[in-house]
Amino acid sequence: MTDLYWLERAWLGDGDPAEGVLVTVADGRFTGVEAGIAAAPEDAIRLAGLTIPGLANCHSHAFHRALRGRTQRERGTFWTWREQMYAVAARLDPDSYYRLARATYREMALSGITSVGEFHYLHHGPDGTPYDEANAMGLALVEAARDAGIRIALLDTCYLAAGIGREPEGVQVRYSDGDVAGWQKRVDALATGARGRADDGVVVGAAIHSVRAVPRDQMPHVAEWATAQEAPLHLHLSEQVAENEACQEAYAMSPTEVLAGAGVLGPRTSAVHATHLSDRDIALLGQSATHACFCPTTERDLGDGIGPSRALYGAGSPLTLGSDSHAVIDVFEEMRAVEMDERLATRARGHWSATELLAAATHAGHRSLGFDDAGRIAVGARADLVTLDTSSVRTAGTGSGAETAVFAATAADVVQVVVDGRVVATSDDRAQTGDELAKTIDALWRERP
Repeated sequence: MTDLYWLERAWLGDGDPAEGVLVTVADGRFTGVEAGIAAAPEDAIRLAGLTIPGLANCHSHAFHRALRGRTQRERGTFWTWREQMYAVAARLDPDSYYRLARATYREMALSGITSVGEFHYLHHGPDGTPYDEANAMGLALVEAARDAGIRIALLDTCYLAAGIGREPEGVQVRYSDGDVAGWQKRVDALATGARGRADDGVVVGAAIHSVRAVPRDQMPHVAEWATAQEAPLHLHLSEQVAENEACQEAYAMSPTEVLAGAGVLGPRTSAVHATHLSDRDIALLGQSATHACFCPTTERDLGDGIGPSRALYGAGSPLTLGSDSHAVIDVFEEMRAVEMDERLATRARGHWSATELLAAATHAGHRSLGFDDAGRIAVGARADLVTLDTSSVRTAGTGSGAETAVFAATAADVVQVVVDGRVVATSDDRAQTGDELAKTIDALWRERP
């Protein structure tokens, strides 16, 4: 089936948005893109406002959505927040995980996210015993994304230690496969099963949780698996000063240096957070073209600090964005926060342009997830369209340029989302999704761990 859309204004990947863009969609891809069409043809679907490519959420822990509003009640640190996160992780089974992830991914779809990178480490039963289907939890996430209408890069995470030289403890036993060989055996089966369930809407990638959670001698095996599969490889990097200090004590190196020595860095790799870095760390990440995935709304919520986004980009690390703990799910806020955080750190303005930040949130983000053909309104690309209301109280009078999307709009201004040629969300869906989130999360907290 062929669909015709007339876009009042559309950002096509560079510079100012184009006026009157007529796009043809067939089999989930753009087959025609023509700007300067003054009026919508009679047979075209008219999309008023500003339309941009689909957004990529490159770092998600779906189950953290249950923490929103509940971790703000007392003073605390990253580490006390982590204990609350463990309490949620202890309660989930494949069915409840599916329900929570589906509602969370529906919230993402409503905000313009068309692909999610799910950093998945909640693998096994409460006592660490694998489910009869060893990948039941991961497959639940795949089904949730498919039912919500978005694509998923399931970044299956190797997590083997509670800290450097320490065995998993408490709820962490659910995360561990014992050793990297156990992880590889399970993820090989996952790659086969997940692809069969979601066609080309799923990528199975790999993740190294952190230098704390994977011994140095096991890291190369995870990287080798990702290389052999031509799959994305993601990892948490230097989110906390304490992580850097523990790594220096154990290895006499920074986490970045450990990863570089293990052969982990490279253009298919994404370093998430990358907050507390030395000049040498920045050079190693940039020279290897490793992506830097910033999650500003989570990093500020947890008090992590402000990472060197512009220095990394200048060194050669492409920027991508994620909502991580889902303190909010709003990639527009993540985009502008990168610039605003740089302003606070340097007391100067103008570090990132709107077009650079839109590129990070669209094509660069999709590329880091293995969806190289998404994130552009261009012939041959996946037909994703995110349309913004340019007459809301936030966007009215802003000029409707790229700056409107980055520095004025929020997720609440998204009025329609098309993924692979299918309408998956409109503003009319918000109330229903809110009800689903409330019922799912309230039921989860009533469960005994």
